[in-house]
Amino acid sequence: MGERRGRRAVAVAVLVGVLATGCGKGAARAGGGESQSAAPYRSAGEIDETLAPDGTTVRVGSPGAPTVVHLYEDLRCPVCAEFETEGGGEGLHELILSGEVRAEYTLASFLDDRLGGEGSKKAANALRAALDAGRFVEYHEVLFANQPEEEVDGYTDAFLLDMASKVPGLRGEEFDAAVKGMKHRDFVTASEKAFDTSGVTGTPTMKVDGRTIDDSLAGGIFDKETLPLVIGAMARS
Repeated sequence: MGERRGRRAVAVAVLVGVLATGCGKGAARAGGGESQSAAPYRSAGEIDETLAPDGTTVRVGSPGAPTVVHLYEDLRCPVCAEFETEGGGEGLHELILSGEVRAEYTLASFLDDRLGGEGSKKAANALRAALDAGRFVEYHEVLFANQPEEEVDGYTDAFLLDMASKVPGLRGEEFDAAVKGMKHRDFVTASEKAFDTSGVTGTPTMKVDGRTIDDSLAGGIFDKETLPLVIGAMARS
């Protein structure tokens, strides 16, 4: 945790320098210059969520958002949970609600091979089922907020269904059957392949408008206040 705080401090120092040289905060189009944000959402339930044509990327937010943030996550990864629950995820959620940013997710499952079990795969399958029900955003938040210990294969069918009960409108015959029967196993396999071929080496990894965040800025994504600065700096550079 001390190392993480150190990385955040470095990121803040770098951002101060970037902003001092003319890169303002806030999202911007990749081509440069100020952009007009898409219409904002009033609540998480209104946020657009779709599967991209590639069949593996989950898109969350306005199709007209000027900036795209791509996140690579494994549901068993504790550092991903740190991002989602300790400030970064909240900051990203606010940017999505504002219409400034669209988030895209690639769900990896490599930790199952390293640690044993099928928890990452089962969680990714359940999230894909939640997408069908229009509840990906809420369920994604609930799963990370209640993430089992990394070494424990805790994303069981029973656990995933119990967590789904916390999301109004998600549980039902179709969703429950999809979870128990691993309906979206092909999606899970394809998503892991997409992660493997992306050039990304770990989770969480964030790209802004197709470019991986610099190591010097990566620590800043974990803080609600610095995350928009990191995204803005990457979008404008």
